[in-house]
Amino acid sequence: MTRTIYVNGAAREHGDGSKEHPFSRIQDAANVAMPGEEILVLPGVYRENVNPVNAGRPDARIEYRASEQGKAVITGAEQVKNWVNIKDNVWQARIPNGVFGSYNPYTTLVRGDWFIATFIAHTGEVYLNDKAMYEVTDLEKVLNPVEDKLTWDPAFSLYTWLTEQDEEANETVLTANFHGADPNSENVEINVRENCFYPVKEGTGYITLSGFKVDKAATQWAPPTAYQEGMIGPHWS
Repeated sequence: MTRTIYVNGAAREHGDGSKEHPFSRIQDAANVAMPGEEILVLPGVYRENVNPVNAGRPDARIEYRASEQGKAVITGAEQVKNWVNIKDNVWQARIPNGVFGSYNPYTTLVRGDWFIATFIAHTGEVYLNDKAMYEVTDLEKVLNPVEDKLTWDPAFSLYTWLTEQDEEANETVLTANFHGADPNSENVEINVRENCFYPVKEGTGYITLSGFKVDKAATQWAPPTAYQEGMIGPHWS
């Protein structure tokens, strides 16, 4: 009988993957899953970058499956709740750079073949209630934003943000205009991880990822001429 490994983000740590004592992180299951086994993930927000350790086989895939379609979320973002109001609708948060590890989305510029832009853009974003705000390059555009008629959502283009580095404090400083919303009460998130589900070891294939919502990875621009990091559809093999 094929083993099912259970994951529940609301469970206590140090589970064993059984239905009675599930793991609390998908990575815990990814460390032990073997060909032909299923990882069943209960609804919840999983703030991690899953790196599958073992590959499946053509006749025995490893399946990562959400128990309810779209209810298990693997995200590259973390919530920010230390915003300080500096003027009117403008708030500022300081993030210790150690949070980002070796990859800081707020010092990494979007780049790559076919990327021709007249603006500076970082791989990181600021999200207000799951909606990406608009990055700008100077404080004046945060204090007094101007609607961009060329965007998909001109009205929301007034929700602007700026990133700067405080090198002495080793912090990323984010300044944003939330237009009356209290960012400490709303769901405000920032990118922290470059990937959400990514086998680092080459050849780790025959894996199925099914039923998840995967979002807010701080990935680099990847044109057809570049190395591709990602998934096409619900299956990855």
